[in-house]
Amino acid sequence: MYLYCMSILNQKTIKQIVKFKGIGLHSGKKVSMTVMPSKPNTGIIFKRIDLKNNNIVIPNVYNVSNATLCTTISNESGTAVSTIEHLMAALYGLGIDNVVIEIDSQEVPIMDGSAKIFVEKFLEIGFELSQIPIKLIKIINKVSVQDGSKYISIDKSNVSLDIDFEIKYSNSFIGNQKNKINVYENDLSDVYNSRTFCLYEDVEKLRAMGLAKGGNLDNAIVVKDNETLNREGLRNKLEFVNHKILDCMGDLYLSGHKIIGSIKCSQGGHSLTNQLLRKVFIDKNNYTIFEIKEKSLPHTYINKSILKSIA
Repeated sequence: MYLYCMSILNQKTIKQIVKFKGIGLHSGKKVSMTVMPSKPNTGIIFKRIDLKNNNIVIPNVYNVSNATLCTTISNESGTAVSTIEHLMAALYGLGIDNVVIEIDSQEVPIMDGSAKIFVEKFLEIGFELSQIPIKLIKIINKVSVQDGSKYISIDKSNVSLDIDFEIKYSNSFIGNQKNKINVYENDLSDVYNSRTFCLYEDVEKLRAMGLAKGGNLDNAIVVKDNETLNREGLRNKLEFVNHKILDCMGDLYLSGHKIIGSIKCSQGGHSLTNQLLRKVFIDKNNYTIFEIKEKSLPHTYINKSILKSIA
């Protein structure tokens, strides 16, 4: 069971260095990644160690340079890190505020196509709490973005981050799926474990576009007609929509802080989430940022009486 791990509302990092090796889903290149503890107020930092200069890239809503099938961030010099969303979702869900991520290629390793391995490794090494309070973004006004049949909105919420997500596919095996989670109170196991997916007929199209070069049945669900080509089948009955929720969590963390709000999304993706955040931050009347200075609150937002007093 993976509950949100912000048990004390102070900034948190990991206790020790942890290394990951794998391939990039879209580049197909081998990649090594090292996630290191960092000081309070550092935030999340990517460092391209294969480059000598201009190699720092910050995951920030305004640094998203491409949101086609994955989230890519770039700095002013054009240095990029792509497919960051699963790692960012793991960091968000575990309440990790500060780490430096050294990576020797442009793309975060896809691992098994989910956030499962990231989450397990972080839980294994444990966390280090600081004495510095976290900052929270509280949504004040409803903001929405629509692109044809695709829609996403964020509205105010007293004490939680709710994500209500639906997908609609003409493929009957995927079909229409819907799920709603409370990021800070629900068991997120099924969300973390849910893998990226595609239709069999889209595989060659993606590769013709220079994408999915590293994709295989070990790191993605491939659906053909009314079944998956993966021997193990699905990990949970809502794996398709749960993976979209995972992506959404990761993309929301580009806001720089945890969010108190309520998300509703239909057929959205990386681009729509980024457009939403940009629209939120364009007007300061839409949100407020504040600190919680209580030093020893019990499990995260479950102490609703305290949170309601500041909300």
